[in-house]
Amino acid sequence: MMENSALIASFWDAFAVSFDEEADHGLREPHVRAAWAERVRSWMPSSPADVLDLGCGTGSLSLLLAEQGHRPIGVDLAPLMVEQARRKLTGAGFDAVMMVGDASSPPAEAGTSFDVILSRHLLWTLPAPEQALRRWVDLLRPGGRLVLIEGRWAAAEPSEDHSYPAETAAMPWMGGVEAERLVRALRPMVRTSRVEPLLDPALWGRSIQDERYAVVAFA
Repeated sequence: MMENSALIASFWDAFAVSFDEEADHGLREPHVRAAWAERVRSWMPSSPADVLDLGCGTGSLSLLLAEQGHRPIGVDLAPLMVEQARRKLTGAGFDAVMMVGDASSPPAEAGTSFDVILSRHLLWTLPAPEQALRRWVDLLRPGGRLVLIEGRWAAAEPSEDHSYPAETAAMPWMGGVEAERLVRALRPMVRTSRVEPLLDPALWGRSIQDERYAVVAFA
């Protein structure tokens, strides 16, 4: 398991330098950044919240959260991604914690009680996504919420040039997960949930043809 985690971390580390070149990763284009800022604001509580950003990557969503007055903590398996996230937050004047760790089982050092747990395009990378969801719900305070930004992408298989370093058969949500399936998995764990389609091209910097959505679920 540790060897596999190291391979996966190395896979993502290889993208750390170029990761933010994708419009929805780096949020460098003003209209893309504004679209995500508006959505993030709509998903968060009105008062400053303690938010665990799982699979935080280069920290773009953590930065939006900090700018909106929340207290993000980021966790990602890839050290170079975390390094980029730290630089991004520090460069903007924020002292948020960004740490290396397994997002499917967040390290205790990240904390054990949150108002919000946020993840974006993470569940497909996990060998046991439903088990991870149960762990995340357990970290929520009463009335806390999960914000899961997910989708089912047209290309369900990794490319030959960048094949994912894990057995596809061991990853039940490879290629993403349909909203209906995710809501069904969450039903025994949460009080209520809603699905919000994310089809606005401004969010992605381009038009999309596949399923994109957010599930907001309340503990």
